[in-house]
Amino acid sequence: MGIFTRFRDIINSNINAMLDRAEDPEKLIRMMIREMEDTLVEIKASCAGLMATAKRVHRQMEEHDARVKFWDEKAGLAVGKGRDDLAREALMEKRRYVERAHALERELLEHNALVEQYQGDIRQLEEKLTAARERERILTQRHVHARRKRQAQEEIRRADSTEAVVKFEELEDRIDRMESEAELVNFGKKRSLEAEFERLQADEEIERELRGLKANLGSQKQGETAVA
Repeated sequence: MGIFTRFRDIINSNINAMLDRAEDPEKLIRMMIREMEDTLVEIKASCAGLMATAKRVHRQMEEHDARVKFWDEKAGLAVGKGRDDLAREALMEKRRYVERAHALERELLEHNALVEQYQGDIRQLEEKLTAARERERILTQRHVHARRKRQAQEEIRRADSTEAVVKFEELEDRIDRMESEAELVNFGKKRSLEAEFERLQADEEIERELRGLKANLGSQKQGETAVA
């Protein structure tokens, strides 16, 4: 495909319509941007070459204009000296350079017209390229947003699933068990302390009962001795 055919296809294309029909809009627009960039490079190179040619033609035209003036002066000099033969030859040289200068002028006009056309094409293509890059930026943002939204929905769906609920319940049960174990540790210490005091109190009651028994026994023995 030639550069001009590619350029016309790009300029006449409806980017939005193409993206709406595409199965992978991001991939398509990246391809379009690369195509536009390559075409733009080629058009600018062609335009630069044509501008260089136009400058060269312009220089040649100025040189021929100078030669026209040169031979016109020589013809006048020959006439003044009575050398009509030399004047005729000088005028013939002048005519040859005039004709060549006219041809160069026409060529320069054609080159300038083509340069203007190239520059217009470059402006149009750059506008298309700017629009395509902006659309790529929007598509990229939408793609990132859609990916994050999908991830969020997947997380929500996992959180709402039976497996997730069971895991949360297991976690709650584990925490409840850990709290209960902590309470039992403290409770065990408290019960041990209370039991110690209860044992002390029980020992004191036994000693009191023992002393009472001994006292009763002693009283009985004293009574028996007195009777005897």
